[in-house]
Amino acid sequence: MPEASFWHRKKVFLTGHTGFMGGWLSSLLLHYGAKVTGYALAAPTDPSFCDSVGLERRIARSVIGDVRDLSKLTEALTASAAEVVFHLAAQPLVRTANAEPVLTYDVNVMGTVNLLEAVRKTPSVKAVVVVTTDKVYRNRNWAWPYREVDELGGSEPYSSSKSCAEHVLDAYRNVYFHSLATDRPAIGLASVRAGNVIGGGDWAADRLIPDAIRAFQQEKPLILRHPQSTRPWQHVLDPLPGYLTLAEELTRAPSAFSCGWNFGPSTDDAKPVGWIAQRMAAIWGATARVEIQPDEQIFEEKLLALDSAKAQTELRWQPRWRLDQALERTTLWYKHFYDGKDVWTLTERQIGDFLGEAA
Repeated sequence: MPEASFWHRKKVFLTGHTGFMGGWLSSLLLHYGAKVTGYALAAPTDPSFCDSVGLERRIARSVIGDVRDLSKLTEALTASAAEVVFHLAAQPLVRTANAEPVLTYDVNVMGTVNLLEAVRKTPSVKAVVVVTTDKVYRNRNWAWPYREVDELGGSEPYSSSKSCAEHVLDAYRNVYFHSLATDRPAIGLASVRAGNVIGGGDWAADRLIPDAIRAFQQEKPLILRHPQSTRPWQHVLDPLPGYLTLAEELTRAPSAFSCGWNFGPSTDDAKPVGWIAQRMAAIWGATARVEIQPDEQIFEEKLLALDSAKAQTELRWQPRWRLDQALERTTLWYKHFYDGKDVWTLTERQIGDFLGEAA
């Protein structure tokens, strides 16, 4: 578990705070008392997690900017005087990547380059955690989970762009961030790869849970394109304490922890899309329906799971909420939202419940 004393009043710079996962990570950091500067484009959806919980007024500073703007990004990072950087800003959608590959590579690859260049110009930074994806691995569609030593690759623009970002991290680690490269101490630089994260407040297009919520709320059928595609599903809170613990270790022993890390769920929580959809419908209630309309025009990998033994052994991290728990808490969050209830209070309660159960 993260050390509360480490994070209390810690200055943290987080790109992508207006997004779904960035919003939850910002909320967890607020729980620990960190001083968070967020840097991102405006919330990508309406509604959004960020706007629903009033995140921008809760963190120390919110800067609306593009990671492709190196000058503005560097200025914001330097002004934050942050010791720890979390990089989550990305183009995260497979369909959008297929439709707009230039945009996707520009944001996911050059955005990462810009973030690392900004770090080079900011003396306060001691540790950087870059969030990529489970899809960075060259998918063999085999039956066992992928480990950090397995080959990286990508068969479509989204996974390819994220794999490219991982190679960027390797280059910066080797050339710029070790102690002999500059007159400053080594900077810890790690990438983290989680499964398909779910939770309240995600309204992105072409994602299973947001699509399900939109359909169920409107009493329309949820249409599935690839019901047999299998993913490692986990609640968004599950990997985040591991990210914080990793950042702590990066500040203490940058050379030992500067590498890639998996933070996936239990292997039996890798379930087909169809299973997830039917379970969500059962939790939502009698009006929820699921229909299957195969679409072979969009390529996505069919089977994917992560081996997180390294994080479990070296960081003492464990996945906590099983898939049924994650789906129930996710559904509860959305029902609170659509009932007009205070979702920030619920978010805080879910964070407290999660950390209490983990402890």
